[in-house]
Amino acid sequence: MTSPEHPVRKAEPRPDLAEQYCSTRALMEALTERLSDADATVQSMEDASPAKWHLAHTNWFWETFLLRDYAPGYTLYNEDWPFLFNSYYEAEGERIARFSRGALSRPALDEIRDWRRAVDRAMEPLIGDPARADLIALGIAHEQQHIELLLTDIKHALFQNPLGPAMWDGSPEAAMSAGGAGGVADAGWNEHPGGIALIGHDHNESAEFAFDNEGPRHRVLLEPFAMSRRLVTNRQWDEFIADGGYTTASLWLSDGWAWARENGITSPLYWRERGGAGEHFTHQGWQMRDPDAPVTHISYFEADAFASWARMRLPTEFEWEAIARGQDGEGSAPAHDASSGNQLDGAHAPAQHGGEALFGDCWQFTRSAYLPYPRFAPAGGAVGEYNGKFMSGQFVLKGASCATVRGHSRASYRNFFYPHQRWQFTGLRLAKDL
Repeated sequence: MTSPEHPVRKAEPRPDLAEQYCSTRALMEALTERLSDADATVQSMEDASPAKWHLAHTNWFWETFLLRDYAPGYTLYNEDWPFLFNSYYEAEGERIARFSRGALSRPALDEIRDWRRAVDRAMEPLIGDPARADLIALGIAHEQQHIELLLTDIKHALFQNPLGPAMWDGSPEAAMSAGGAGGVADAGWNEHPGGIALIGHDHNESAEFAFDNEGPRHRVLLEPFAMSRRLVTNRQWDEFIADGGYTTASLWLSDGWAWARENGITSPLYWRERGGAGEHFTHQGWQMRDPDAPVTHISYFEADAFASWARMRLPTEFEWEAIARGQDGEGSAPAHDASSGNQLDGAHAPAQHGGEALFGDCWQFTRSAYLPYPRFAPAGGAVGEYNGKFMSGQFVLKGASCATVRGHSRASYRNFFYPHQRWQFTGLRLAKDL
């Protein structure tokens, strides 16, 4: 995932930071216990990184931005490793090319785990320091983002293997019904009367952590609209395919049509038909597709084409957030709990369930370009690079996925990807004008 990071400006003690730090670090370790050194080293494409690199990069973050600068007498664990595990911080100097991360057979996986334990020991005196609370909260959020990236990247890597290897054994968790077959208009709707909505996070007023791209809070004028209560399902996507969704140019944006033709795109990533049955690749290898589970691993181009086929549209990020917050109006619906829905609670295989939760299952494309909010200004120093410089050519996604650590997301959260990318747990819900 490329979602950026920046701390809130308040330096207030957060008594739960130590617990969050420990649980987040432990979860990333637990998720990689099943991986061999070879599993953890492979890089399937430039957009993805090896599992070993995620373990190391998140450790580099703590060492670089906390221990190096604020732990008296701290010396780097290995002076050569910052070159290997810096991601894209220009202020932190040169780094290995992104597409070369899979060539790092050394350091070994066990060496990186030893380094992580050393960093954990060194971090203990800093965890309770109120002056470092904002930066520690940032580091925790950063590692949670990389937990999701680790899961999506290793899935893509295992998918390249003709044997279809599983990261977890057994059958997927039983899916909850998403409401049966039905049509795209049968799911029910959250309606909004339109008007002025307050959007974004107020960094000056709230002590809750948020990335800098979530603010400043500002007003947006909405026209009356409705947004579907349920995500689009595999069954509905099958109907789209059967009706010529991938072969009808009039449904597609020009760039999307060119991308689909050039790359031979005829279905979501990880789908295949075998013996007359639909399958998809999961962390548990090849499995039968649940027709009532939310469709996922689609691009913005595909999501937009489906919405055109359904004679509807994608919501804007402002519409989505207004619904998430409870519509911001008198007599509005209750706000949606960002910690509800199908999200990641432990070291188990993520899978889509379905249901009416606004958060969870998959990140949801909006039709909003990823751009700065009014009066946005990036932070000073290296951490300020993480957001503003990516505000070009990408689209905003809202919600959370089955691979998102529960508690990581919120109504103002702005995930973002390029329109052709689909290896993340990305899906859609529809919107319409009223």
